[in-house]
Amino acid sequence: MITVRLFARLREQAGVASEQLPGGGNIGDLYQALRQRHPALEADQNLIRPARNQNYAAWEDEVADGDEIAFIPPVSGGMGTAALIELTAEVLDARRLEAAVAHPGAGAICTFTGIVRDSARGKSVTHLEYEAYAGMAEVKMTELADEIGRRWPAARVAMAHRIGKLDIGEASVVVTVACPHRGEAIAACHWGIDRLKESVPVWKKEFASSGAVWIEGPAARP
Repeated sequence: MITVRLFARLREQAGVASEQLPGGGNIGDLYQALRQRHPALEADQNLIRPARNQNYAAWEDEVADGDEIAFIPPVSGGMGTAALIELTAEVLDARRLEAAVAHPGAGAICTFTGIVRDSARGKSVTHLEYEAYAGMAEVKMTELADEIGRRWPAARVAMAHRIGKLDIGEASVVVTVACPHRGEAIAACHWGIDRLKESVPVWKKEFASSGAVWIEGPAARP
C-alpha cells in the first residue's frame, strides 16, 4: 500500500490528511485515483508539486509499496554550514539563531525576520496559521543551508520557521547567515530566504475580516 499525504488547501478539499491507496503506476495515476475518491481535489496538476519519500518528484515517477507520496500546493557546504535548522511551534528568537552562527572568523551576521502584519491586500488581518510537512521541511532547509555553503564557502547558516497560530507582530521565519564580510552575508541571507519561500513545504492560512484563505505562491512571502 501507498501512504498518501495532503496539506493545507488540498487537505481541506479532500477532508482527510492522509490515506492508504494500492500501489502500481506512477504518481500521476495515484493522484487521479485519489481524485476519484475525493472529487473536490484540485484538478489542475500544474498547481501541485508531488513528493516521494520526502523528496520532490515528477508526476511520471513510478510508485512502489511502502512509499509515502505527498501532494503539495505551492509554498507559501562550508565549516559546518547548518548551525541550526528548526521547525517549531515556539516563539522564534532571532538573537538565539545569531548566537548559533557566530564564530571568530565571522565579520558580519545578516538576519532576515518575517513578521506577521495586521493587513494584506487591503484587508485587516487578525492572525495567521502555518502548516508544514514536518520531516521534509527540515530536510529542505538543511539542503538550502548546504547550498549556501557551496555558494559562499565561509558561510554559517541558521533557519527557523514557526508553525501553528501566530498573532500580529510575531516572527514567522528567521534566516541568519554569518560570513567574513558583509556583502557575502547579505547576499547569502537574501538568497536563502527567497529559496526557502520557494521550496520548503510550509503553508500560510490568513484570517482576515473577509474570512480565512490559504495564501499560495508569491503572495505567501512575508
